[in-house]
Amino acid sequence: MVHNSAQLIACHDCDLLQREIPLKPGCAASCSRCGAVLYRNATDSIERTLAYTLAAAVLFVIANVFPIFAIEVQGAHSAINLLGAVRSLWDQQMQFISLLVFLTTILIPALELITMTYLLLPLKFSRVPAGYTHFLRMMQIVEPWGMVEVFMLGVLVSLVKLTSSFKVIPGVALWSFGCLTLLLAAAAAAFSARDVWARLDRKPGEEVAAWPI
Repeated sequence: MVHNSAQLIACHDCDLLQREIPLKPGCAASCSRCGAVLYRNATDSIERTLAYTLAAAVLFVIANVFPIFAIEVQGAHSAINLLGAVRSLWDQQMQFISLLVFLTTILIPALELITMTYLLLPLKFSRVPAGYTHFLRMMQIVEPWGMVEVFMLGVLVSLVKLTSSFKVIPGVALWSFGCLTLLLAAAAAAFSARDVWARLDRKPGEEVAAWPI
């Protein structure tokens, strides 16, 4: 008897092929061999991921515009934001570190947020985004390189060291970065590639005109 291969799923841990089964909302299917989670029936994953992404985008703008922290020494007040830190590293002949900070904390997170919004916003309204395969591939490429949480940890360590010698005043961007880290983690946890493909994989008669790029 020949089975439809579209109903089979391979475990990402042990590669065991198993037949997909319908799940109740909120339930998850586990591998019968190793127990790894195969997929979940998260019916609202796109809506939740989009909400987290849009909130993260707002905080991302705030985190890049406002100062991260300010230092007060003998009445002199000095504040710095993320772009200012990148420029300062560049001016101090640390071009590689400056470029690395720019890529991992500004450019790549921005690309990730833009890509997620471009993919999920049309799907929220039952529309198919044009060129979605390219954007899905881009998202898979850039996601591992976003290191906002690593930057946040480095900032906290620096603040602890600076407070022993100077008066340090946390800025709006510091709190924004903290919330941004949590929202990005929540978006990654809520995102379901299975749900995205289920909405994209429609019958010809059910498809809606693609959004132009």
